[in-house]
Amino acid sequence: MATDHLSATFAAIADPTRRAILARLASGEATVTELAKPFDMTLPAVSKHLKVLENAGLISRGRDAQWRPARLEAERLREAAKWMGRYRIFWEQSLDRLDRHLLELQGEEKKHGRRK
Repeated sequence: MATDHLSATFAAIADPTRRAILARLASGEATVTELAKPFDMTLPAVSKHLKVLENAGLISRGRDAQWRPARLEAERLREAAKWMGRYRIFWEQSLDRLDRHLLELQGEEKKHGRRK
């Protein structure tokens, strides 16, 4: 069975802690200790989050002596953005229709002298 990368990506980024970790890694690689600093959680808890991100292909872990710095792997995020981008046109068109409708309603209110 083929791996569903998109589902794994969305499951991984569903958690706010993991999104914060990805945001931090966007500025460069970091150790577990560095990544844990802004959170009120244990190092093993942060490591579990990193494992989810790693299994989803969103980060990779290196080896530098006893350190295992994490780094962002953005390709899976690019795939998710591409998938969501297909729906952007739908939403833009829907919002354009709503905008036109509201302008029509405002025009009718002005025409009939009904202003709130």
